[in-house]
Amino acid sequence: MNIKSLFVASTLFASVYTSPVLAEPADGLNVLLTSADHQTQLMAMVLSMQTIKAHNKDVNMLLCGPAGALALKETETPTLKPQNVSPTMLLKKIMGMGASVTVCPLYLPNANKTATALMEGITVANPAKIAGNLLNKDMQNLSY
Repeated sequence: MNIKSLFVASTLFASVYTSPVLAEPADGLNVLLTSADHQTQLMAMVLSMQTIKAHNKDVNMLLCGPAGALALKETETPTLKPQNVSPTMLLKKIMGMGASVTVCPLYLPNANKTATALMEGITVANPAKIAGNLLNKDMQNLSY
């Protein structure tokens, strides 16, 4: 093997072993949920639950727009197959597992609701804190 081939091989080896694939996993997820679609909402909950349960990572969820209704005590969503669970059922479960769930500060006044309408454990989001969470390079951001 000549010097040029050795250099190419060592460069390739170094690039493979320093690639992001081998980087440390994120500390958790920032989940921005705006969709009114129940299947989409449920998938956001499923992935959030697995982030906590299977990977022992943090989840920060922000409910905005139509998904803001999930934050309300009065909201019940339909159960979906194959597990016969609903987005609201899993939302309560992930909160019990430690997920931080907030509602967009624009949601309540535009839905003619107050903070008393929120499910226990859900608070109105602080925009500066949410922006900081989104800018945290140790967290992954998902938007539904």
